[in-house]
Amino acid sequence: MIALAVSVFAVSFAAPLVLVLLLGIPVLVALYGAHQRDRRRAAAAFAAPAMTPSVAPNRPRWRMHAPMLAFLLALAILILAAARPQKTVAVPVERASIMLITDVSGSMQATDVRPTRLVAARTAAKRFVAQVPKTVNVGVMALSSKPRVLASPTRDRVAIDQALDQLTARGGTGTGEAITAATNILKRQPGVNGKRPPSAIVLLSDGAATGTIDPVSAAQAARKLRIPIYTVALGTREGTITVPRAGGSGNQGGTETRSVPPDPQSLAEVAKASGGKTYTAADADKLSDVYKSLGSLLGTKNEKRQVTAGFAGGALVLLLLGAAMSLRWFGRLI
Repeated sequence: MIALAVSVFAVSFAAPLVLVLLLGIPVLVALYGAHQRDRRRAAAAFAAPAMTPSVAPNRPRWRMHAPMLAFLLALAILILAAARPQKTVAVPVERASIMLITDVSGSMQATDVRPTRLVAARTAAKRFVAQVPKTVNVGVMALSSKPRVLASPTRDRVAIDQALDQLTARGGTGTGEAITAATNILKRQPGVNGKRPPSAIVLLSDGAATGTIDPVSAAQAARKLRIPIYTVALGTREGTITVPRAGGSGNQGGTETRSVPPDPQSLAEVAKASGGKTYTAADADKLSDVYKSLGSLLGTKNEKRQVTAGFAGGALVLLLLGAAMSLRWFGRLI
């Protein structure tokens, strides 16, 4: 019964106007109180003081009112049941498409995220794919100077894992180009009765865009198609990579260390422009947690489920309890 009472605060009602009947409960309580006072006055007027204990025995007050309290609570719950209570629950999506865009630019070789940013991203992406329902189509795209589609959206998890294994670090960061390419793929996904299935983009990157297409403009175009983009900024400000020294030739030029901090602000702007969310991950564990959250978010949808039977069952229990108490203590139903 406690669980039922708590659940009232977590439900909505399909027929809320029925709840107006609850206003009648205080009226019934007032009538019951008036009736009890009349009974006590009648008993006192009928019997001599010496006979009062026999005519109107002094029983514990809580016993006198407990059955009626149970009946009134049952009535209140029956009114709630008549209002058709419904609870929002998360259920697996039946049809959806997700495009995983993973940055493979040279900065992904940084080791501030162990063992490297790219390896950590690949591992987390595989866990994400394993978590989402098998009915969800997942595609893989490598984000470099030019986007490369490694796997079109599919339910074949083996093909997705093989595509993720092909991620290798090279090139620049054409974020806008990748978003545009992924949007074009998702908008062509076959639907049911002409309705395109829900779609989303998960974009993992560690740096500022270097392409010619503005990522925010590309994200706004995705939003018009109802394709949100969930961005993940990977890495720390201490991230570095070793690159050939500028102006050098062959082995004579030597190498230099270049700082490659992530750019969470740019990715946040992309997510906001598309209607998605943004995350940051400074290490492999945090990245795994982010992908786990995304798996739950994108792999399920909220649906309203009727819980009328639970309320009706609770009311029945209270009715039976009230009847049992009244029969046990007073020899009558009420």
